[in-house]
Amino acid sequence: QVQLVESGGGLVQAGGSLRLSCAASGRTFSSYAIGWFRQAPGKEREFVTAISRSGGSTYYADSVKGRFTVSRDNAKKTVFLQMNRLKLEDTAVYYCAADYLGSGSNYYLNYEYWGQGTQVTVSS
Repeated sequence: QVQLVESGGGLVQAGGSLRLSCAASGRTFSSYAIGWFRQAPGKEREFVTAISRSGGSTYYADSVKGRFTVSRDNAKKTVFLQMNRLKLEDTAVYYCAADYLGSGSNYYLNYEYWGQGTQVTVSS
């Protein structure tokens, strides 16, 4: 089992940057692929990015490709989401999620554990 806690959200102007963190507890963090999803008010949960258990493979939604970068430090049991050139449409609650023995799926039902979310608001 793993517990996830996101941090780093906030208010930023369009074009700015934020770095989100997803800190995990549990002994087997490296057994989990980690995904980031987001949900804006009135919209469905949306895949953002995912990283494999080793960190060797990453996957991105087209809407964030080239602007967002996901990475992980298994020794520190943390996954990072660097978000650059933020746009108004990036405003949402961002969630990290863990998929035991997964490879980095874009389907939210594959993820067994979820954090509580962190709000990202991009202003004009």
